[in-house]
Amino acid sequence: MQVHEIRREHPHKKPKLVARGGKRGKTAGRGGKGQTARAGNKRRPAMRDIIKKLPKLRGHGKNRAKSTFDRGPIAVVNVSQLEIFDAKTEITGMMLITSKLVELSSGRVPTIKILGTGEITKALTIIDLAVSETAKAKIEKAGGTITMKEVRAKKVKAVKVVAPPVKKEKTVKPEKKTKEKKEDVKEVKKEEEAK
Repeated sequence: MQVHEIRREHPHKKPKLVARGGKRGKTAGRGGKGQTARAGNKRRPAMRDIIKKLPKLRGHGKNRAKSTFDRGPIAVVNVSQLEIFDAKTEITGMMLITSKLVELSSGRVPTIKILGTGEITKALTIIDLAVSETAKAKIEKAGGTITMKEVRAKKVKAVKVVAPPVKKEKTVKPEKKTKEKKEDVKEVKKEEEAK
């Protein structure tokens, strides 16, 4: 036996080449071979195509509440809650906000409606607030009144003012000289020359 003929009893075992990640490396969580195993595999989801095909309806956005349906009052106050005010008090939107019965909506006074739940014994004046039929009956029974100060003017479309058409005066055209008149003029000229 020569030196170059010496062999190990157990040959060298090459380590298994694996990717990083996944279960003990191997496919690195990418599954088998193919499109899904390649870099940059970011396919467009099918649901996105369905969403993109949906029509965009008018009013869905900043004008949704105005154009699609009436959402009703944002804030509601019951008749029984108005008992905290003194008699003959004028109740306005700002009065309800200062008394913390209603909160501001986006920094503005919201649309408020008074409902008829509970009882009221004080005569109050409700100014420029929406009131239900039952609440109106209870407020008037207690000696109160409901007045609408603010009359919101309807938007009127601008109408173009068109000036009436000016009548043109008819100009009298000079009469055309006929052959007979031309001959008469020639004869007159000849007579004058003969003289």
